[in-house]
Amino acid sequence: MRRLLLTVLLLFGCSDPGPQERPAATNAPAALVGGTLSSPEIDEASGLARSITQPGMLWVINDDGPPKLFAIDKRGANRGQVKLARARNVDWEDLASFRLDDIPYLLVADIGDNRARRKFLSLYIVAETGLSADKGVRSPAWRIDFRYPDGPRDAEAVAVDVSNERILVLTKRDIPAVLYALPLRPETDAVQVATRLGAVTGIPQPSRQEVEYAPKTQDWSWQPTAMDISPDNRAAAILTYQAVYYFERGNDEDWLAALQEAPIVVGLGSFRDAESLAFGNNGHSVLVTFEKRHAAVLQIDFGKH
Repeated sequence: MRRLLLTVLLLFGCSDPGPQERPAATNAPAALVGGTLSSPEIDEASGLARSITQPGMLWVINDDGPPKLFAIDKRGANRGQVKLARARNVDWEDLASFRLDDIPYLLVADIGDNRARRKFLSLYIVAETGLSADKGVRSPAWRIDFRYPDGPRDAEAVAVDVSNERILVLTKRDIPAVLYALPLRPETDAVQVATRLGAVTGIPQPSRQEVEYAPKTQDWSWQPTAMDISPDNRAAAILTYQAVYYFERGNDEDWLAALQEAPIVVGLGSFRDAESLAFGNNGHSVLVTFEKRHAAVLQIDFGKH
């Protein structure tokens, strides 16, 4: 989804006349087509997450419509769906899976805010234990409502930093994108105030000219649309509309610091408007799909770079 040009220009504070290039590593892996989303109901796949309880299966969400979780295999074949009770799909934009106290969970991120008008955003945490695509309905284990400390923001990317029991949210339209954090299990049900961690400079920044011409060219290639952290909490991947950026974290290194370093970059070639990304169960492969009906499912193996 796009934001009005005026808002983008107000957020664009750098004066560098050219983009900060991040050339792809010579040994970067390729993005290979692994399948196609077969369900016609998945027409705006905005979030993707690996299943912890059923290896080889993934969960998908649409960015609007009924509050549902769709199950697919790695080739995109339909494996059913589950309705999320006591939840609204205002603008679902990402999905994550994680294990906490040896219980597997999914996190549904209702964080889209194209015009920066929402008073608060919502995160739904759903236990995956016993969650089957033919069970019909499931209620969240808990819900987190939050706001930003510096005013409304649009975001489409979240990840769970299990070792620190926190949720990371990466904004979309700030230049550069900004990383915020929230407690994974707040002590109260009150609206939480996210902590601003800082700007993420490891992904390329657009030039002023690119920002000014974006409404005409429909090229917003620098904007982050998804994020995930590997099962071992040692690697992170950020998706923009046209590329995947893969970061490895050193021992005891904070995620904000790790995301300032030069990543491995994998371009998506002729594919455009990538919206969803998730690590596979093996921890080094990444899957990507797009916001359209019968979209391709791409696979990238960073274990072979």
